Amino acid sequence: MRKLNDKIIIWPVYFDQNRSRREGRRIAKGQAVLFPKIVEIKEAAERLGLPNEINLEAHYPKMPWVKMGRLIVEKREAKEVIIKKLSKQLIKIKNQQASEQPVRRK
Repeated sequence: MRKLNDKIIIWPVYFDQNRSRREGRRIAKGQAVLFPKIVEIKEAAERLGLPNEINLEAHYPKMPWVKMGRLIVEKREAKEVIIKKLSKQLIKIKNQQASEQPVRRK
């Protein structure tokens, strides 16, 4: 593992409403989203103006059998503060995607 002095690693599981705190969720369920994707987290980081780097092949250490990807962002504030800001942006992104989905009729 390379040394990350001024950067932090962000995993999608931090924001996953389906995961428990023990499984890696880092925020309250009310601030979490369903099935966060690493590209959505990257978009959230870009909306916040955080320089970032994506690694799609990364495995979360608690779930080495799942390739979920990771995002490395510049550390400008405490990690928890950045995670909460990313969470707010993710909610906006998910809501925007939901409103753009066409309504299916049977």
